[in-house]
Order: sequence, then C-alpha cells, then structure tokens
Amino acid sequence: MNSELYTKIANSTAHRASRDENAEHILANIYLLPDLLEIALHVGDKNHHKACWILELVLEKHLFLLEKYLDVFCNSMSKYTNQSAMRSISKISMFLSQNGTLTPFQEQKITENCLDWIINDTTKTATKAYAIRSLYALSTKNHSILVDLKRILIDDYPKNSSAYRAVAREILKKIK
Repeated sequence: MNSELYTKIANSTAHRASRDENAEHILANIYLLPDLLEIALHVGDKNHHKACWILELVLEKHLFLLEKYLDVFCNSMSKYTNQSAMRSISKISMFLSQNGTLTPFQEQKITENCLDWIINDTTKTATKAYAIRSLYALSTKNHSILVDLKRILIDDYPKNSSAYRAVAREILKKIK
C-alpha cells in the first residue's frame, strides 16, 4: 500500500476539484491503480468511499483499466453499505454495462447487485438511477432482465422521488 496515496485519499473531500485532482494523480501514476482499488474495495476502510469517488472518475476516462480486476470488482459489489461508495460503484457498473466486454459471470453479478439496489428502500436515488441504466444496458443481451426491470419500475414508480420517476419514465419509454 502506498502511504502517500492513502494520505491523499484520506485528506480528499467530496468537492469535485479534490476528486479530479486525485483522479489525475492516479492517471499520471497508473502504477497506483492497484493501491486505489485495494482501498476502494476494502469496505472496512473508513476512506473506501473516497477511493470509490476517485476510481469512478478514473474509470470514466479509461474504463479498460479495470479489465484485469473485473472479477474482484464484481465479487465486491454486494459488500457496500456506504451510500456514497454505492453511488460510485453503481456508476462504474453503468459504464461497464454500457461499454464493457463482460463475461457471463460479471454480467450476472452486476445484474444481481443492480436489482438489489433498485428494490432496496434505503438505497439512494442516484445509485438506483445508475443501476436502472445498467440493467437496461444488460437487457440487450439478456431479455429476461427487461421483464423484471419493467415490473419493478412500474411497481416502485409511485413510491420514489421525482428524480427516480424521471429515470423510470426514460427507461420505460425505451422498453415499450
């Protein structure tokens, strides 16, 4: 573990400038990616959510960097309880679902976790929105996802926020 990187992550904030600075640091020093992943995937670390924020920005630019860590990433998804980390992990899942070359195992893990997130009443709206978009993208390969997704969106529509309803309307229009 790179102690300088850990200190940078621990001292970072949710402000976009801080997250961008750290993401640029990782991209300029790509050898630090395994250390960033180690922190992000270790949900017991008090700073894992901050590492997830940075990881999201790194992968938004260069998704291929996650390629050799995909199985570990997919196996770790269900362990997150921190809402801030879950938001970033669900956004990374959306990137992967829309642009990644996933194995059937990886698709299954992302599908299971996204379904869990959207049906969980305690999951925040942003995480649900990314999960919905992930599931829709995955449904192009697995049409059975579409049946579950449509049912959930229709059933949960009145129970959720206006932001959730906007995403649900967008995806339901695409489904019909």
